[in-house]
Amino acid sequence: MRVLEILPDFFFIQRGFLNGNHFVYRSEKPILVDSGYVSDFDHTVASIKETGADINNTSLIINTHCHCDHIGGNKLIQQASGCSIALHKIGKYFIDMRDGWSTWWSYYVQEADFFDCQIELEDEDDILIGPYEFKVIYTPGHASDGIVLYNHDHRLLISSDTLWEYDMAVMTTRIEGSRALFCMLESIDRISKLTVETIYPGHGSEFKDFDGAINRARSRILRFLKDPSLVGHDLIKKIIVYTLMMKRAVNISTFYDYLMQTPWYVETVDLYFSGNYGKIYKDALDELIEKEIVYETDGHLSTTVTP
Repeated sequence: MRVLEILPDFFFIQRGFLNGNHFVYRSEKPILVDSGYVSDFDHTVASIKETGADINNTSLIINTHCHCDHIGGNKLIQQASGCSIALHKIGKYFIDMRDGWSTWWSYYVQEADFFDCQIELEDEDDILIGPYEFKVIYTPGHASDGIVLYNHDHRLLISSDTLWEYDMAVMTTRIEGSRALFCMLESIDRISKLTVETIYPGHGSEFKDFDGAINRARSRILRFLKDPSLVGHDLIKKIIVYTLMMKRAVNISTFYDYLMQTPWYVETVDLYFSGNYGKIYKDALDELIEKEIVYETDGHLSTTVTP
């Protein structure tokens, strides 16, 4: 965990990959952007306390989308503070309808709690975080309710899971639809027109090479469109690792059986590889172990990726 004051009283909190990064505007009525993963809520509280803000006085949470690693603290913070929560109108609809599928929670068997969402955001809205005005830019692709937040005065982009420096967020076409890659490409093209000096992604460190990240993301999407099996391989490896982060360690003798009980694994292998579940699992696990992203100790699998 890393806490960085990026503007007066406005903090970037970099988390491990189980949690989305989040932001705090420190005041008597703090404003948050995203709130991490629910099982790591104690660390979320500690990180916010480090900024000098009182989480129990939170006035507003702005969520960049409603995936579990970005909304995990919402319910608990709202119960403690009575704060309002803002989401893009599509995400608000998912939350209002208690739709665990469109949020991905049930599909990926993730922990998350529904909450009350009071504020509906739309593309091109302006929203104040303390004295700082941010433009809401709708960026579907990874998530159908995804947004980024752009501050023109400081040329600062909160890119969430729309743009990372070297990698790209997982693409779940089973939920987001076959056009998700085209939506992501359009979103990347749209934000590429912004004047940006510093990017704060949903996972990983802040970075400056905006044009390089845009080009890498665009190239990856075009490769995915040319060979859709790459989407399947990428998804399976990333969600295996994310599952290991959620569970910390799993028994290797039962992990495959566990995956076969989840919607995401069976449907992904069916969609991209026409079955062959055992081979796809073995190939993915062997690659992750070879790259030292996953390791086995005493019959249990864990990941080297920091949760």
